[in-house]
Amino acid sequence: MAEQEDVIGRANVGDSPELVAYYGRLEKLGAGALWTVANEIEPWYPQPKSVPMHWSYERLRPHVLESADLVRGEDAGRRVVMLVNEGRKELSAAAGLLYTGLQIMNPGESMTAHRHAASALRFVIEGEGAWTIVEGDRLKVGPGDFAITPNGTWHEHGNESDENPVIWQDGLDIPLVNALDANFYEVHPDLHQVPGRVTNTSLLEHGGGILKPDGRRWSKAYSPLLAYPWEQTHEAVTDLAKVSDGSPYDGVIMEYVNPVTGGSVMPTMGAHMQLLRPAEATKAHRHTGSVIYQVAKGRGHSVIGGRRFDWKKNDIFCVPSWAWHEHANDDPAEDAFLFSFNDFPMIKSLGLFREETYTDNSGHQAG
Repeated sequence: MAEQEDVIGRANVGDSPELVAYYGRLEKLGAGALWTVANEIEPWYPQPKSVPMHWSYERLRPHVLESADLVRGEDAGRRVVMLVNEGRKELSAAAGLLYTGLQIMNPGESMTAHRHAASALRFVIEGEGAWTIVEGDRLKVGPGDFAITPNGTWHEHGNESDENPVIWQDGLDIPLVNALDANFYEVHPDLHQVPGRVTNTSLLEHGGGILKPDGRRWSKAYSPLLAYPWEQTHEAVTDLAKVSDGSPYDGVIMEYVNPVTGGSVMPTMGAHMQLLRPAEATKAHRHTGSVIYQVAKGRGHSVIGGRRFDWKKNDIFCVPSWAWHEHANDDPAEDAFLFSFNDFPMIKSLGLFREETYTDNSGHQAG
């Protein structure tokens, strides 16, 4: 039974032998009394089960490499070491209803084509030679590059290098789609797609950012641009930093966008790149919606829910919904870059986005 609250308008019903017997009769009929759970399922403010977490790439990397020796890619489907939140183990989620993991592909290895209702994205961590084919568009990606495989699109991955493995971060909305009982999975009937004759077609069509192809019609809910190179991303964020102070809560931050609509890259997940100047520390804020961060460059720390997490390049950490958080670049001379993906598009489309800033005498959390 949910906790009682001595507040007018809230459930405050105590137990009695008669009520306990009554609840038992209801249970046998597949029913129950709302007042026994009302305060729990209608909280005063968000009560996320996810907790702030930090995953050290330095510590995880040997285990990711070991998986490449222990398990064949064709047996695993995708060889991934998933990152699981201590409060969301039952969902295999990293934060909220978002999943993430570290996928490794050996030199010369490729995975079979498949599609699913869940949307997915990739952020390359290390290794040259990575490729992915999305709806026939072969994309060549390298460290720092961001790519999407929207829901329902055929996609497959591989590593054309003959020397080094490729490791990238996977991000998916699998827990969300499963929570909605809406997931599907299908293996390509030919196991592999036939790629188009030009590599990175979508990038050549839309990568300029300042022009769009005349007469090009696009009615799908996701971005027609499937790959976002690190070089262009880094340049865009660095250029913005030359003319803008940025946000006091996120530093200089830019969103990866659908070039046709200017909106998020996919309906359920968005992604950002942010820059923290040398020794910059942001103010704390919180918002509905979960965020998973990947350190693209630099070193620093974040205080999330009152806990300090020190991070460096390639580390991953998460900010659960409605958790106070702030970031700091601990390097006095170099910029820090944080890639992140989130469930904001879904939260905002449902009218559930809310944000607050943290104010007290110090302006910062204890951590």
